[in-house]
Amino acid sequence: LLLLQVLVSCLWLGHSEVVKDFAKCPKFFYEEIPPDNALEPANPAWICQRYNNQYHFATLYDKTLRIPVYSAYIYQPGSSTKRQSWFVEPQLIGENNLKEMETELTLIKQYHFTSKDIEKNQAVLQDYNNLPGWTRGHLSPSGHQNSLDSKTATFTLTNIVPQDSSLNNGAWNVYEFKTMATQSTGCTTTYVITGAVPGNTKAKGRVNVPSHIWSAACCVVGTKPAKAWGVIATNNKNNKFPLLTLGQLETDLTKLYRGKQVTLFHSACPR
Repeated sequence: LLLLQVLVSCLWLGHSEVVKDFAKCPKFFYEEIPPDNALEPANPAWICQRYNNQYHFATLYDKTLRIPVYSAYIYQPGSSTKRQSWFVEPQLIGENNLKEMETELTLIKQYHFTSKDIEKNQAVLQDYNNLPGWTRGHLSPSGHQNSLDSKTATFTLTNIVPQDSSLNNGAWNVYEFKTMATQSTGCTTTYVITGAVPGNTKAKGRVNVPSHIWSAACCVVGTKPAKAWGVIATNNKNNKFPLLTLGQLETDLTKLYRGKQVTLFHSACPR
């Protein structure tokens, strides 16, 4: 009986990383406050993205649409080499005691899950193969992380959406690697939340293709927010998009989410 109790306890603990909030990884949000529930999908998962026994960013995931709603992280770009092993989230499969992202092959060969087990609540690599015009778009990009582990952790499909290839390689790339560097100059800490607005189509009938990709940042100097900004782009071409105030982005998202008031950051971040 004692052994049975221990086994049950271990299984329960296996769910501790995907829970009803970000209590395990609040540090990725300014003042440890995530966006309000206006962005919350009908079938959500709150994922503290864990790799090599560390948390690297946080993701709100839509298990029905099989895309992330947003990923939140701290902007700290570095030159460390990235390793591109693609992961999935075992905690979205069902009852198990796996707390970290794993490759599909590992889950099948070592832990004896089936492909159907894995793909039920999340995207898998097959969903992104042979999608002309679309690419695997990171919400938390590897280029905004400073260590091998943190860069590697971004290569989980729970951090990926189908993104227009020309946008990902064009204007969005300029924003991620040039505009962000310029805007973050002088910031002690830059908190970032990047998300995707669900669209009306599904790639291969499984993974939602977002209508828009957006990103918001709050720059803290010392201990106080000094400025904030945001961008939003339609996900169908390499279109240019303006730099917005945080307030403008929240207003745009409120409209796209059918009037549900969207608040991305703590009220101290300038609107």
